[in-house]
Amino acid sequence: MKLYSTKNEDFIVDLEEAVMNSLAPEGGLYMPSKLTPLPESFWANFYKRSFQENSYLVCSHLFDGYIPEDILKDIVYEAINFPAPLVQMSDSDIYSLELWHGPSLAFKDFGARFMSRLMSYFNRNNDNDLTILVATSGDTGGAVATGFYNTPGIEVIILYPSGKVSHLQEKQLTTLGKNITALEIDGTFDDCQALVKQAFLDEHLREKYRLSSANSINIARLIPQSFYYFEAIKQLGPIDKPITMSIPSGNFGNLTAGLIAKRLGLKIDQFIAATNINNIVPKYLETGVYEPKPSIATISNAMDVGRPSNFDRMMALYSSTWNDVKKDISGAFYTDEKNKEILKDIKTQHGYVADPHGALGYQSLVENKTDTVKIYFETAHPAKFINVMDETIGVGMTPVPERLAKLRHEEKTSIELGKEYTSFKKYLLER
Repeated sequence: MKLYSTKNEDFIVDLEEAVMNSLAPEGGLYMPSKLTPLPESFWANFYKRSFQENSYLVCSHLFDGYIPEDILKDIVYEAINFPAPLVQMSDSDIYSLELWHGPSLAFKDFGARFMSRLMSYFNRNNDNDLTILVATSGDTGGAVATGFYNTPGIEVIILYPSGKVSHLQEKQLTTLGKNITALEIDGTFDDCQALVKQAFLDEHLREKYRLSSANSINIARLIPQSFYYFEAIKQLGPIDKPITMSIPSGNFGNLTAGLIAKRLGLKIDQFIAATNINNIVPKYLETGVYEPKPSIATISNAMDVGRPSNFDRMMALYSSTWNDVKKDISGAFYTDEKNKEILKDIKTQHGYVADPHGALGYQSLVENKTDTVKIYFETAHPAKFINVMDETIGVGMTPVPERLAKLRHEEKTSIELGKEYTSFKKYLLER
């Protein structure tokens, strides 16, 4: 498998280099050099296969023999060992794809578990530890901490914005210890992401560390996220209607994974990029002007991103042509006040407890009047945002899984740092 940099199409690397280095030397993101549609033989038995088997076949197609098939199958089957059920919202044409049934109760478990096993395979003959730097706006940190916990030869350093993740999200990434370290940054997610990106381009740091990332800047996060798009369509079964998918979006890795699935031949007619008031991409889709801004804190905190990294990948897929992007993707965005109304409406109309991210995807489909089958993503268990849920739909109305409930009593351990790169670099060099 070959990949190119979004900043230089002539810069080509193999899969291992792309995964283990995360970013190209000039800061570009890696994209597959070819995205050829899956063969007819794949589709012949598509609806009969398991989630794991379809995922393995999609991955095998993309990797094109780069990893021995028996090893690749083990990686996929171990990573994708929990379901992603499609749930119809009452008798409507809207479905929820629940992506929170993994260990950390968030969709990012798919990418984190796959990446940890893939990196472990690539790291098998190296005596030097690999250091994973990851910025989180909420769920990435918990998924990566869980996915990489106790992985031999790999340590993880998680940067998160102080006071801007939910209490239970913070506990998921600050209570494990061992090879997981949490840095509490006095800033926003964008500040955390900027620190990670700058570290990758710092030659002084790279002399001391073998660095990689578990953010969606790493292509190994996006590839497994494409798997559940196939699973959603498989569960839907053969239908004649067009299909619209609404993706709650922050850094846009999730939506980019869907665009990759579409390039592989999956039947998805239209995407909706649903955001909170950090509406950089919806505004671009409306005006053709891309204008990153400082992120604003909201109740859907995992989407509080003002400079989405994967916008570059989206543009690479469409050769930066606005009219082509608009044919496949539309945008929608909502305030916190509207979000709370939506959460109440979903509970009242469907008896369903949505999370503050998925709710925005749901509403964009309600407002979409096309005659299509509509799917939105529930990206995290609503109990991860229990304070918001209690305030909005009522105390005790949101079930709290035992694995989350017990975190309330765990002791948080984090290291507080400013948002300046000098203090971050100093910490890394002196630890």
